[in-house]
Amino acid sequence: MCFDGNAGRAKNYEPNSDNGPAQSNERHDAPLAVHGMTGAQKATRHAEDNDFVQAGDLYRLISPDAKKRLIEAIASTLGRVSREEIIERSIAHFRNADPEYGEQVAKAVEVVRRGITKPAPHPGRRAF
Repeated sequence: MCFDGNAGRAKNYEPNSDNGPAQSNERHDAPLAVHGMTGAQKATRHAEDNDFVQAGDLYRLISPDAKKRLIEAIASTLGRVSREEIIERSIAHFRNADPEYGEQVAKAVEVVRRGITKPAPHPGRRAF
């Protein structure tokens, strides 16, 4: 249990836009003598060392109707973000996963930002 405030509202992830923590590449472990040596092992690199591959694969796998719902859900919140650099960075991540994905999100965000559409009604609630 944490009793020190747990860093309050400070950012605890990287990358971030508020000068929060950043990767240092310092080792925080030391070998421990047992029967032989133990310690951190070098990570295995795979042929596809890309953080966006799985997201792109999943996007290409889902049905067109599911893609539409996904893009609308993302745009309905991302389009209300006030900091332009956050929106641009987010859209770049979607483009890295799949160019079409990023383009569709960008178009949908622009529609939301212009105020052309209203947010989708909550499932189970009647629209009046």
